[in-house]
Amino acid sequence: MPVLDPAQAQFDIHVPAVVVGGGACGLTAALTLADAGLGVLVLERDANPSGSTALSAGLVPAAGSRLQREKDIADTPAIFAADIAAKAHHENDAEVVRAVAEVSGPTIDWLMDTHGLDLHLVEGFRYPGHSQLRMHGPHSQTGADLQQMLLVAAERAGVDVLTSASVEDVYADADGRVRGVRFVRPDGSSETVGCDVLILACNGFGANAEMVRQYIPEMADAAYCGHESNTGDAVRWGEALGAGLADLGAYQGHGSVPFPHRSPLTWAVITLGGFQVNTEGKRFANEMSGYSEHAQEVLKQPGGIAWDIYDARCEAPALAFHDYREMQAVGAIKQADTLEALATVTNLPLAALRETLAQATACAAGEATDPLGRDFTTSPALKPPYRAARITGALFHTQGGLTVDTDARVLRQDGSPMPNLFAGGGAARGLCGPAAWGYLSGNGLLSAVMLGRLGGAGSEPATGRVRTRPAPSAMARCRRPTRRP
Repeated sequence: MPVLDPAQAQFDIHVPAVVVGGGACGLTAALTLADAGLGVLVLERDANPSGSTALSAGLVPAAGSRLQREKDIADTPAIFAADIAAKAHHENDAEVVRAVAEVSGPTIDWLMDTHGLDLHLVEGFRYPGHSQLRMHGPHSQTGADLQQMLLVAAERAGVDVLTSASVEDVYADADGRVRGVRFVRPDGSSETVGCDVLILACNGFGANAEMVRQYIPEMADAAYCGHESNTGDAVRWGEALGAGLADLGAYQGHGSVPFPHRSPLTWAVITLGGFQVNTEGKRFANEMSGYSEHAQEVLKQPGGIAWDIYDARCEAPALAFHDYREMQAVGAIKQADTLEALATVTNLPLAALRETLAQATACAAGEATDPLGRDFTTSPALKPPYRAARITGALFHTQGGLTVDTDARVLRQDGSPMPNLFAGGGAARGLCGPAAWGYLSGNGLLSAVMLGRLGGAGSEPATGRVRTRPAPSAMARCRRPTRRP
């Protein structure tokens, strides 16, 4: 992944802006540039753009959206920013947090009203750390549908998305000004593209075992359930260009991943009164601390295994998730009409399970205090019929990366902005602070979509000119690149 001297390149085509990565961040940035009349080329490594976005639940937290106003939810960017900062113990970038919160509601409205995304507001429960209902996503509540909506919007907007195009090299001057990139096709052929602006929306480093072991050693042996293209390219390019890096120990884990399904079981079943036990039938941590950091707690249990225990009431909002219904279909969700039957289907010791349930019931009634620090009084005690799922803790994506400002401009190590390099999503420093405990539900897609929006808008002046589209001959080569003779 070297940074090369532009004098070595004879660029096949030139476009005002190149975006590396065709997920939520890259497509949001590209739509922003297209709205401004700028030619933009999205280069996507995979044959079908998906990335971390498609693997998520597709839920983007935002404050002050039209959907919230229609539900009389009195949320504001200031309230949202305070929630983000509190979860990260105020160890994130306060100015970037403020900028992301302020643009969040208007961005959701723009995606819906200008680009036709069919989103809804998730109701019925609040994710830990969120003081308001603010999760926006497809009605299916799947990232695959959010990704598809963005791809359709990009096609309507005339954005060129070139797939099976793995960016391998960046061309930049000595001062860090990017001049272009080189990408490689599956057959080994390559093309070079000159650009006025480069937006890195490609990935984190969750699939790079060496980098995970270096920066997140506690998750080095955890199951990785993220996208396999998350190999840390942006971090290595940034380092070579002299960019600053921050919070490389931050990540989004999940403490409720059924195997072999490998998709997270929504934390709604826990927030509404469910709990987790290990294979001995005992609770082991406060489940409401946050599902990201809770992954470590699960992995500390015998065999790295635990069970989610909940009931039909807790399950009700989970049924809105396509992934949950798939888990039901493959038998990952067990059902039991009695506690004895629950012990049988889970192979958990009945006596320990009975004691754990009795303790949680007493806590819910206000008759006891949870020794692990959880407040059970916010939801009723569990009642039969019960539900259970065998789960583990897993790593989904990293949250550290290139330092950026409020326009998503990549910053040098001294804090000054790079001339024409922008980053968002997994490529940029996220909103979580230095560790998993700072991850607020939805932070991954929040930084992807909102930094994509800010980066797209911030990069417009950096192109130095407005050119609605590359020349027709260049556009043909964008869609079907060929090697130079």
